[in-house]
Amino acid sequence: MMQTSAELKSLLDRIDRKSYPAYKDTRGTYQFPGYLLSIDHVQGDPFAAPSKLSIRVPGKTAAFPPALYREPHRRIALQDHLTRLFGRQASQASFQAKGSGQSGLVSVSRCGPEVLERTACQVDPDSGEVLLRLEVGFPANGRTINSRELEKILFDLLPRCAASSLVYGGLDQKKLQAAADLADDQQYIRRRLPELGLCAFVADGSILPRESGVSSRPMKGAVAFQSPPELSVALELPHRGRIAGMGIPKGITLIVGGGYHGKSTLLKALELGVYDHVAGDGREYVITDRSAVKIRAEDGRSIRRADISMFISGLPGGKDTAAFTTGDASGSTSQAANVVEAMEAGASLLLVDEDTSATNFMIRDELMERVIRREMEPITSFLHRVRQLSDDWGISTILVAGSSGAYFHLADRVVQMDHYLPRDITALAKREAAAFPLRAQPLEPAGRPGFDRRPRPTPALRDGDRAKVKPLGRDGVSVNRETIDLRQVEQLVDGEQSAALGYCLLYAQRHLLDGRRTLAQVVDALEALMDQRTLAALWEAPWGGSFLARPRRQEIFACFNRFRGLEL
Repeated sequence: MMQTSAELKSLLDRIDRKSYPAYKDTRGTYQFPGYLLSIDHVQGDPFAAPSKLSIRVPGKTAAFPPALYREPHRRIALQDHLTRLFGRQASQASFQAKGSGQSGLVSVSRCGPEVLERTACQVDPDSGEVLLRLEVGFPANGRTINSRELEKILFDLLPRCAASSLVYGGLDQKKLQAAADLADDQQYIRRRLPELGLCAFVADGSILPRESGVSSRPMKGAVAFQSPPELSVALELPHRGRIAGMGIPKGITLIVGGGYHGKSTLLKALELGVYDHVAGDGREYVITDRSAVKIRAEDGRSIRRADISMFISGLPGGKDTAAFTTGDASGSTSQAANVVEAMEAGASLLLVDEDTSATNFMIRDELMERVIRREMEPITSFLHRVRQLSDDWGISTILVAGSSGAYFHLADRVVQMDHYLPRDITALAKREAAAFPLRAQPLEPAGRPGFDRRPRPTPALRDGDRAKVKPLGRDGVSVNRETIDLRQVEQLVDGEQSAALGYCLLYAQRHLLDGRRTLAQVVDALEALMDQRTLAALWEAPWGGSFLARPRRQEIFACFNRFRGLEL
């Protein structure tokens, strides 16, 4: 039953200085001027996780032009902009509650440079209604209610933040339009990549180096990117107009160069180019095939019934590598599984850095092949499969190499990074490679891996109502005390994505895992759910336990594949 803001104020007066549990009486929905305030969950203790609130602004009041939210990419950009704006307004407020525990905390999602779909803010594509979710620490002195301080938050701070960040008339409309235009331009480049035969594009003038290893801000004074003439591509964007940059063609591209010259920096930018970035990040126009997956060795990870036979076969003891299972994978088997699982997830581009790869998975040199004959070695290196991945299955590879020249023979393009600037040295590399021919005999083509894995519900998670999801930042997520290690899933950029993965797993346990659907069909169903009913549908409650940000299907696969309790 909806109540008025006056009734909420009266209630706060009545419970002031009472024991903290009396705050539970505030749960409900209240009509404020211009919006509805819902108090969806009240913390049980001032030291507990903050209370969960939401602000719902009707479409007529918010008054955003439909052109800003009808198309999905524009709607996500608008939601992202409003979330950042509300967060800045809340953090700049002079209000500071007094009290114990979380008293006075007001927070929304903390957005990084990537533009992600989030539960923090949602704009209805039909009505234009704006829903913003936030957390508030209800103030207390010890464990005694301090409702006067809460009244300042609910009746002073939040109305000001809502008016200046959730209503079109109160915003800087030029900045809002600029965010929409940037989203249009990024979407245009993504759509053009396949038409141009490209798997990635890096605009001239991009700033790829970051401020530090723990900062996502662009490095001051960094060398601006400039495409080599041989790879330069010009595009006419809908809003910015003409833009030029390096187009990386489909196929096999090798990135080489001396240490500290920018090889891994370029690859990192390409990894994160699967996401759009905000203006000022320096990587706004670094656009990569959305399905791209970073492949690396991952010692100790769990593998469940993966068909890695194209890379590993003939193991001692006759262990079946067409349905390989281990709880403690080696570097080579983990990297083989990562490639095959990326294929299952629909990747059409693999990103590989020699520094984070298993050497025996990537290559075996001629001397080793003479001493340990091929028939004695169960591992078929990536070197012998990368061409087939491209030619037969349309899966491109961008590989950073610094110590082995064997891939020169197979590469379609070789790009040298020289003081952070790329040079096309394909002709030189091919000429030099001709003096060092590969003596290994060609292998028979591999059969396409089998992907007929049909997960069943995990007994420990059958009682879904009691299962708990606990995000662990970008490191992983705990589902009912089972920790899923995601530290090596390098394209996760936000802890809210990890939280969403936990809820994906829990939702699938409740509704999708039946031993009949393949893992791909389960992920398809999860994506359809998020498309049709928004990301919030994963909670199965009005306001779940954590803010969520949408992961790609590739990361959903990665989460399921690393869940040690997966029943297959």
